[in-house]
Amino acid sequence: MAEEFNTDSMLSMFLYESYQGLEKLEGIVLEKQDADCFDDSDINEIFRIMHTIKGSSAVLMYENIKTASHKLEDVFYYLRESHPEDVPHMELVEKVLAVSDFITGELDKIKAGGEPDGDEKKLVEDLDQFLGELKGEIKKQGIRLPKANKQEEPTQFYITPVAEDDSHFYRIVIHYRSDTQMSNIRAYSATFALKEVAEDLLYTPEDILSNEASGDSILAEGFHMLLQTKASKDEVMELIDSSEAETIDFEEINKTEYGKALTEFGREAPPIVINLDDDKGAAKDDKKQQAPIAPGDYVVKSKETGKGKTIAKNQPKQQAVISVNVEKMDALMDMIGELVIAEATVLQNPDLKVPGLDLTNFQKAAAQLAKNTTELQDVIMSMRMMPLTNVFQKMRRIVFDTSRKLGKDIDFEVIGENTEVDKNIIEHISDPLMHLVRNSVDHGIEDNPDIRQANGKPSKGKITLEAKNEGGKVYISVKDDGKGLNKEKLYNKALENGLIGDKLMSDFSEKEIFKFITLPGFSTKEVVTEYSGRGVGMDVVVKNIQAIGGRLEIDSVEGQGSEMTLVIPLTLAIISGIVIQVGEAPFVIEMASIKEFISVTEDALIQEPSGEEYLVLRGDCFPFIRLCEKYDLPGAKTKLEDGIVVVVEHEGKQICVLIDKILQEQEIVVKPIPSYVKKVQGLSGCTQLGDGSIALILDVGGLMIEEERR
Repeated sequence: MAEEFNTDSMLSMFLYESYQGLEKLEGIVLEKQDADCFDDSDINEIFRIMHTIKGSSAVLMYENIKTASHKLEDVFYYLRESHPEDVPHMELVEKVLAVSDFITGELDKIKAGGEPDGDEKKLVEDLDQFLGELKGEIKKQGIRLPKANKQEEPTQFYITPVAEDDSHFYRIVIHYRSDTQMSNIRAYSATFALKEVAEDLLYTPEDILSNEASGDSILAEGFHMLLQTKASKDEVMELIDSSEAETIDFEEINKTEYGKALTEFGREAPPIVINLDDDKGAAKDDKKQQAPIAPGDYVVKSKETGKGKTIAKNQPKQQAVISVNVEKMDALMDMIGELVIAEATVLQNPDLKVPGLDLTNFQKAAAQLAKNTTELQDVIMSMRMMPLTNVFQKMRRIVFDTSRKLGKDIDFEVIGENTEVDKNIIEHISDPLMHLVRNSVDHGIEDNPDIRQANGKPSKGKITLEAKNEGGKVYISVKDDGKGLNKEKLYNKALENGLIGDKLMSDFSEKEIFKFITLPGFSTKEVVTEYSGRGVGMDVVVKNIQAIGGRLEIDSVEGQGSEMTLVIPLTLAIISGIVIQVGEAPFVIEMASIKEFISVTEDALIQEPSGEEYLVLRGDCFPFIRLCEKYDLPGAKTKLEDGIVVVVEHEGKQICVLIDKILQEQEIVVKPIPSYVKKVQGLSGCTQLGDGSIALILDVGGLMIEEERR
């Protein structure tokens, strides 16, 4: 009895490929939203994505997803084959996004363990209406869309193409055992594996996913494939799952035989198009003759009569990837962290300090171990890191939808979308970022473009989304060139809502007044809308960011715009740090934050009447912090001459910190401070040292914020 097919694995593959396809689709659409039309490559790619989703959903019997994707596929098939003129581009964009939203919603239900039960009928009716208007079969607003003027096509003849010299051609037939379950799915898996190396791949039956009866045909006659590739026979065989195969017929053929075999799979050898009616003459055209079209290419006719565009299937080979459960990655990361701690424990073992020991060989082995551990850390960290591309792509969609509903013309700029962050962080920042972007569109950009022009601004608003890594932290900012924040309005609203008691405006700094917008229930919107007015958005942002140990920074200039920045510290990571001591307590300062260590005397110290202290170094004055006083640490050194001053830097600003001594440089496994411990300003996490003791990790940015509040 054959093994049952792993439907869970198939479902995971379906979800992964569908989400990836939809993300790519939205990227194409939003990139071309301001264009007049989609080009041929865009049309073909959207068609391919919908075709893939349609076939996969049909196999899994998700009828509503299949129907919706099939209908959009029909639209782009017509666009690809007929090239109609006067296509309403923005309406087409909205139709595509509507289908994408519907399918995404259904996929989310499946991912959550539910059933895709959404009603696709209204969506299908809209697409039928749209397609009918494109074809001129349905009148729109009493006006029939004009048809393109037909012109006589020039005389053409076709030459059989010649493939590349290093290509191999294979005829493959897989005969599955008679008791094999879901043979069509196994055939699909074979084609899915081969596409990584295929320059061209044809197979029969073609409808292995959409036609349930194809499984019987495969069992009776075998699954036939025709493959063009640069891979060897052995490499191809390794990619084919032979666990359920009774026999695999594998034949290498030459180029001529391959050209003849194409007809067996319903394809003619693709042509090179030579225009004989070119009024400039064939002699001049020789210099501009198209490159030979390889087997697997196909010709798409241009809107301009007599011209064509070759779209090659022979695209650069994509890097093979596998999907790994996040829990497994977390477990692996924890193991690496424990390995780093164990390494430190071995190297700092007090038994090694016995006088007279010859540690030459041990030190060599320890150095090699340290090298291997560091390389392993880097690999594991890179596996967990993901670019912000997908998250930023979603923000493009947010700006598109919100700006259109609010009637605002906005230019959206993205910077640093390839910045990588931990996967767990990505899952936590998507929602806060959505609120920040929506606020910029709704609150930030002025409602009336005339007001912008009167203030010397372009009528079109601009929002910039930027991400960068700095000092072991990730900075994600949303900046707009809108009206900015009005401090008096914010203060009066907070006072009116009873959020600040009876404090005067002068009791708050500018940054503290800006932070009023993050208070629960705070909103300056007079009318509650779909996007704002409830006073919960920014509150959610702060809570979600604080949950991962981050913070929100707000800067604004009235009349010029605002900037909201998410600062996300490193957590559950391994960093290089300096272990220091204050009293009996060890601390860790991240290496990237340290500018220098210096020794100073008391005459360099300036004390304000308010108790604040500053240190004068080389003519510059810097804020001065005594960790022993800040955290009430007994036994610490209080005189500058007895201790060491560490100059730390954050975002271009510097402060001086007094410590007792420097212990060592060490790779640090960053752990979050337990939730049952009250959050303390200036601390970002903790770690275990080689001797088993716990050291707190200083947050330089947090120390600076607290110093500014003093």
